[in-house]
Amino acid sequence: MSHQTNATVICHSESDSSVFDLWADVYDIELNPLLMLEERVAVSLLPSLKGCDVLDVGCGTGRWLSKLEKFGVASLSGIDSSSIMLYHARHKLSNTTMLYQSCSPNLPIEDCSKDLVLSSFVLSYLNDLQMFALECSRIVRPGGCILISDMHPATAANREWKRAFHVDGVKIEIPTQSRVLKEVISVFCDYGFDVQTLIEPTFDSQERAIFESAGKLADYEDLAGVPAIYILKLQRQSSYRSLSLPKKARTLQLIGAPTALGPDAWLEGTLRIEGNRIASIRKATNSSSAVLDLSGYVILPGLINAHDHLEFGLFPNLGRKAEAAPYQNSSEWAHEIHRVHSAIIKQHQRIPKVVRIWWGAIRNLLCGVTTVGHHNQAHPDFELPEFPVQVVSRFGWAHSLKFEPHIQEKFHDTPSELPFIIHAAEGTDAESFEEILQLDHMHLLNERTVLVHGLALTSKTISLINQRGAALVACPTSNLFLFSETLSHDQFASLQRIALGSDSPITAMGDLLDEIHYVCSEVGLNADTIYNMVTSNAAEMLHLDHDIGHITESGVADVIAFRSREMTPASALTRLNFDEVELVVRSGQIAMASPAVYDRLPQDCRMGMQLLEIAGILRWLRAPIQTLFAEAENILGQGNVVIGGRQVHYLDAI
Repeated sequence: MSHQTNATVICHSESDSSVFDLWADVYDIELNPLLMLEERVAVSLLPSLKGCDVLDVGCGTGRWLSKLEKFGVASLSGIDSSSIMLYHARHKLSNTTMLYQSCSPNLPIEDCSKDLVLSSFVLSYLNDLQMFALECSRIVRPGGCILISDMHPATAANREWKRAFHVDGVKIEIPTQSRVLKEVISVFCDYGFDVQTLIEPTFDSQERAIFESAGKLADYEDLAGVPAIYILKLQRQSSYRSLSLPKKARTLQLIGAPTALGPDAWLEGTLRIEGNRIASIRKATNSSSAVLDLSGYVILPGLINAHDHLEFGLFPNLGRKAEAAPYQNSSEWAHEIHRVHSAIIKQHQRIPKVVRIWWGAIRNLLCGVTTVGHHNQAHPDFELPEFPVQVVSRFGWAHSLKFEPHIQEKFHDTPSELPFIIHAAEGTDAESFEEILQLDHMHLLNERTVLVHGLALTSKTISLINQRGAALVACPTSNLFLFSETLSHDQFASLQRIALGSDSPITAMGDLLDEIHYVCSEVGLNADTIYNMVTSNAAEMLHLDHDIGHITESGVADVIAFRSREMTPASALTRLNFDEVELVVRSGQIAMASPAVYDRLPQDCRMGMQLLEIAGILRWLRAPIQTLFAEAENILGQGNVVIGGRQVHYLDAI
């Protein structure tokens, strides 16, 4: 802290980091009552550090690192922008303490690798507080802490304190950012931290000597009872969310790519996204907003997978070999796999359910799905804005007639405006063929009933389904795996309300795009029908917002992009492979990008993205990939993480 004097004053610009090199030679010499007060008070706020991994961001000459070496930590690291500061630190620290020079806002530290991050008198120098909070949320393990100290902003403003030091009689001022405490706390809370402690200590007799030696005893007396600094201790929430973007709305313009207006029409223009909505699709581009140039690509609405079980995202196919006799119904399959494949099931169930659910969501995201009908109980992580896909949450459900004894109560307890989803007619035996009639006899077949599978259908039951206004979600490759057959072309064409689902990897071939390929090439459905099954049809059946499944002004900004083809949107979709989906925007956030698209992204859109390799293809994802891999490989073994039959590897973090 310093007051204005008549001495020569040099003010450095915000971008001039060399000021800290100049400061390094006198940093340990000049007495500073703020640092003395902080050291005296902050030690009591440190958590137990024995065996912990600790990082000091803005470590300077190692003032705190030299103290922390005595706490029995497992590892200790320091980062600073000044090589001269680090030179001085190196001479006072153990060789086991790692030092890194970095001027980048992206810290060169692995995800979820630190139990404590210390940031002493650093925040005032940062231009981008949100970026720092984001990096802390990436680095700190769930349950870990950040300890932040800085000059008290209210007192600094009232007393006109400056950050300054003296070299050869010249006073050098350092520019700072003024932020009220409320703002600092709000930003870190937005990025997944909870406040544990906030103290605002005042100078005491221990600091009096420094003021007296500087001839400023009157200042000391004047500051009696006034907070000089603040110390903020925050704890990382225990969550698997990536916390990858600021909560504030942002604007992004997608330019150079035609946008699908439906299965057979493109619109040339700029797709402007504001927050989580599509603001406009027009020719003009606003030069003041961030731009993503998608020249060479086309844009489609995010796909809707109308049926999945996300918690089985890491499971392999479980069933009989291709040469064995097919199952007669789903209950026969369910009982058999728990007997024959119990070891595999138990092993995968040891992986925390939340981890398996995230992997199930990632399986969908990679193939361009932005909305999933999850046919099980909701999980709290579904509500996180950072969850990879939107999960349908407003519906009633039962597993099936065979596994749900209270199905009528469940149906009638579901609000009349919501869909009711149930597996039905999933088999080829007589009992499976009776299930549609049985549901109708129980008065459970009406316009809000969504049947899943419906393999055992006849012209009579199809007519009944249409008459009652019910809907069907077909999962062709799942049926093929279990029963060696699926719905025919005529059956698909006869159903008035029908959508497509992938089911889970336990029985499915791969992902939703594999289902699309199958009904196109093997069943012979036309491209327009298929397009509607994974967009508008699914949205209507699941009672989603009217704009989901479409790209429309004021609609939800769920879109995907892939390399342009000279054909209609529907025809392009039926030929799309998972490795060709190069961009997914979910609720206005960049959720997935290929390396080629990633290189085009505005810098702030890259924040929090991590690199994944799947079947030899690289993709940047906005998800806590390293943590998810660690949890899965802890049970399955290194290199054994597979989703949808494709092996995946964690590569790096931004």
